[in-house]
Amino acid sequence: MHGSTYFTALRTAVSQLEPGDLLLFTDWRGDPDERLSDDGAGSVAELFSAAAARGVDVRGLLWYSHWDRLAFSAAENRNLGDAVTQAGGECLLDMRVRVGGSHHQKFVVLRHRERPERDVAYVGGIDLCHSRRDDEHHGGDPQRQPMAAVYGPRPPWHDVMVALQGPVVRDVETVFRERWDDPSPLTRNPYHWTAERIRGERRKGSPLPAQLPDPPAVGPSSVQLLRTYPNRRGGYPFAPHGERSVAHGYTKALRRARCLVYVEDQYLWSTEVAQTFAEALQREPGLRLIAVLPHHPDQDGRFSLPPNLVGREQAVRLLREAGADRVAIYGVENPAGTPIYVHAKVCVVDDVWATVGSDNFNRRSWTHDSELSAAVLDSAVDTREPRDPAGQGDLARTYARELRMALMAEHLELSPSDPRLVDPHHAFAEMQAAADALQTWHDAGRVGPRPAGRLRPLTDPPLTKWTERWATVAYRTVYDPDGRPRSLRRRRTF
Repeated sequence: MHGSTYFTALRTAVSQLEPGDLLLFTDWRGDPDERLSDDGAGSVAELFSAAAARGVDVRGLLWYSHWDRLAFSAAENRNLGDAVTQAGGECLLDMRVRVGGSHHQKFVVLRHRERPERDVAYVGGIDLCHSRRDDEHHGGDPQRQPMAAVYGPRPPWHDVMVALQGPVVRDVETVFRERWDDPSPLTRNPYHWTAERIRGERRKGSPLPAQLPDPPAVGPSSVQLLRTYPNRRGGYPFAPHGERSVAHGYTKALRRARCLVYVEDQYLWSTEVAQTFAEALQREPGLRLIAVLPHHPDQDGRFSLPPNLVGREQAVRLLREAGADRVAIYGVENPAGTPIYVHAKVCVVDDVWATVGSDNFNRRSWTHDSELSAAVLDSAVDTREPRDPAGQGDLARTYARELRMALMAEHLELSPSDPRLVDPHHAFAEMQAAADALQTWHDAGRVGPRPAGRLRPLTDPPLTKWTERWATVAYRTVYDPDGRPRSLRRRRTF
């Protein structure tokens, strides 16, 4: 679901919580004044605060964050936490991360004491903050966060969240509980300690209520949670040496890839991550890869832009060397020609296995920050041909195929059920033809009717050798750090 759809669903579900129910949320950035709709329904802080005021047990874990002057969100996260806490909830600012890292998990869990059939967990890439409330038309969120000038005054934003029901809701709740119950200090920074004492902030959360039983099973899908936690000094009680099940999940799925890997991602950085895709392309001559990425990084500063570009350029070059014309990498723009910032983290392999989560395809997300993704394997077989696109006997699954088709259809401005998108290889060709047509129209000066679709081939500006040298150092150390134990780094494995 898009940001506007997610915020509408969240508003409805939270408004129906009753005294004694439980609301848990984590966030990388939370803007307390982010409005949930244009109809005066109120803000994120007002929604959660109202729930706490009527007796709902509201708990939040917000990343402590770095300073706003570094384009982060320390003040916003603190203000959201304060608003909820003042209403009777409880929020902690959590800096239990590796140096230079962040808590990047984005999820909300709603548990109902007397109505377990309503339990739901929202997992994905959408933060509770500015710029996220956009829809499939991509006119942008009226409340914007600072971004590169190319995205205009109301940056279009493409993102994905998934609503989970059934026993997996309790699994997502457990992810929250593990972090909440971690006895280690919320921060080791002496400056933070002093500031906390002055402000009288909590340095430890109060006990959570006893965990309710699993909600009843719903639907035909099995869901596996994939996580990342870094290897850090002191460790986590639930992951003493870190956790890299995100990396493991993708690696195992890509080993079975035979037909099409469809990716939407904010970055697609890191040669270590790209190598996993490259090995699949080299092994399987019929395998194709589509990646939908932002045309431009979100920041365009003199020192912030080059490290963004150099990391992606290295990964894309590796993929093209492995797959040549079987690799298609696109950016998207809205009908007005404004680039759409792609923040989604989605992967569909052979119309069988699909993920939606917070992790990007880079080393930081696979090893260094906290992440959470939902990998879905649907038992419902899609009967449209080709029924077994990979030829492995796995058979196409309804959820994975429909997710891929819906995302492709949006970018092609087609119906999600358009028969041209069913066959992955035919869909690959449709996207290629549409992107080439739109690019040709741009190259010709945008004369005549605009071709249908929003895709254009992704091209990055060249960097000078000097810029590439210093940007590579910044990219490897600051932008895309490595959170693996040294033994895994030496073996170049996850």
